[in-house]
Amino acid sequence: MFSRFLGLVFWMAVMAAMGYWYAQVLGALVGALSFTLFTIGKDLWRGQKISKWLRHNTVQEPPVLGGLWGDLIDRLRRILNDQKKLTEAHQQRLQDFLSAIQASPNGVVLLDPDGRIEWCNQTAAQHLGFDTKRDLMQHVVHLVRDPVFNKYFAQTTHDGEVIIEGRSTSLAFSVKLSVQLHAYGENRQLLLTRDVTALAQADAMRRDFVANVSHEIRTPLTVLSGFIETLQTLDLAPEEQVKFLELMATQAGRMQGLVNDLLTLSQLEGSPLPQMTEKFKLSDLMGPAETEAKGLSAANSETGSVLQTLRFDAPPEYHLLASRHEIYSAVTNLVNNAVRYTPQDGAVTCTWTQMPDHRLQFSVQDTGPGIAPEHLPRLTERFYRVDRSRSRESGGTGLGLAITKHVMQRHGGELRIESELGKGSKFSLVFPASRIV
Repeated sequence: MFSRFLGLVFWMAVMAAMGYWYAQVLGALVGALSFTLFTIGKDLWRGQKISKWLRHNTVQEPPVLGGLWGDLIDRLRRILNDQKKLTEAHQQRLQDFLSAIQASPNGVVLLDPDGRIEWCNQTAAQHLGFDTKRDLMQHVVHLVRDPVFNKYFAQTTHDGEVIIEGRSTSLAFSVKLSVQLHAYGENRQLLLTRDVTALAQADAMRRDFVANVSHEIRTPLTVLSGFIETLQTLDLAPEEQVKFLELMATQAGRMQGLVNDLLTLSQLEGSPLPQMTEKFKLSDLMGPAETEAKGLSAANSETGSVLQTLRFDAPPEYHLLASRHEIYSAVTNLVNNAVRYTPQDGAVTCTWTQMPDHRLQFSVQDTGPGIAPEHLPRLTERFYRVDRSRSRESGGTGLGLAITKHVMQRHGGELRIESELGKGSKFSLVFPASRIV
């Protein structure tokens, strides 16, 4: 700055000296004045260029100037460039933040003070049926036409959440959404949505499970209580007492079977997956299963002898890397179910098949009444029965197929069900090749 001032003084002195050389004192004054006017005009011209540059905000094309104005414009350019970089950094952070919200499994909707949609992520659009572009600045109440939500939105405080029906792509599938409003900024609101369909289904399954268990236990308990009261109040003949005690034993055995199945399910769900260290021969598994099936068939017949045709093909000479106890439970559940539901003149056939991909399949084919197609997807649900009264009469607890499916999933296999009304059913266990040696 000081050097430039000295430069101006120097050139003014030079111009004054030149003027003095031509016209003495008057020439010196004219020379100094001319240099001053030229310098002022040049600065005004530079200032005009700077003003035009700032007015049009052409940061990328600043004018090239020298002197003090050049220093000033360089400083302004650096300041503006720093501000531009800072703005771009903030915009990038905002974009990253919005991208993170966009990837969230929960829906997020930003509402202005009037309740209009300023922004929403794709999850919220799917939950509530919004169009992320078309529905911007639309009032949320006009788009979410749910009476529960409208009442909730109209409240002055929103301390808790409410459950509403969400948009579903299928009429057979109902979506449950948890929505909650949070105040932020200057009278703005944040609307959060969360898909709670699975939680609602789990809660419904829990309620159904408790209700089913209570019902299954209450029925034999009622029968036992009635028999006990009869034995206590009436003077019965010995043969009548024996008959009553046999019926009581049957009901007690039914409750014991139900409790055992519940304990089995609990142990399966709470225990670690079976390791590949336990090994047993398939023939060692099928011998006891065949004996149990013949005993059950004889017990269900009126004459006490096996009238059904039970055919057990010899299993291949393989070992299975699995929990013997769990696999035996799965196999006997399928075999015993076939025996229970097959008429006395029917047949039950158990076979082993080596599949092309080296998996091993155990199948139980019966000639029972068969199952309607609409029931097949739900057969492995706990306590689900096609015919409740008939299932109870046959001694089933409604948990056998649920246990079987769980066992196969724990071993990396699968349970397959095929059935046709009037032609019988076929239940198969498919074991992965990795567990066959």
